Amino acid sequence: MEWNYYNTFIAVSDDCPVEYGAVPPDKAAGKTKPGIEYDMIAGEPYAHTQEEILYETYVRHKQLSPEERQAREAEMRAEFYGKPKACMRASMLPKKYGWGLHFNAEGKVALVPKESEDYGRFADGEVEGVKVLKAMRNKKA
Repeated sequence: MEWNYYNTFIAVSDDCPVEYGAVPPDKAAGKTKPGIEYDMIAGEPYAHTQEEILYETYVRHKQLSPEERQAREAEMRAEFYGKPKACMRASMLPKKYGWGLHFNAEGKVALVPKESEDYGRFADGEVEGVKVLKAMRNKKA
């Protein structure tokens, strides 16, 4: 099954509550899912596909030791890929924290802050060959 976007920009949702890209806060128990996504994408722009981000977020959120993760790798992959998953249009990064997501021709993703010139160019459809999608809304209209 193909889960990745190519030459696509996911703009923030219409009801995104922030004007600027914000770093998702951690909780006392550790990283949140949007925090894990942010760290992966911001730390290595255009290094990961949507599928890699979704799987790694799923695994890291479980907070397993490296040994347990290695021992359960096949089981976790089967569990993860065995059920449909929401795509990055449902991520809190573009829904709540003000980050656009640009997927290049290889399907690799980078963050684009809502307040940036690049965001405006992508969101307005000014970048040739890049399809623009909106993130899912936080609430029904």
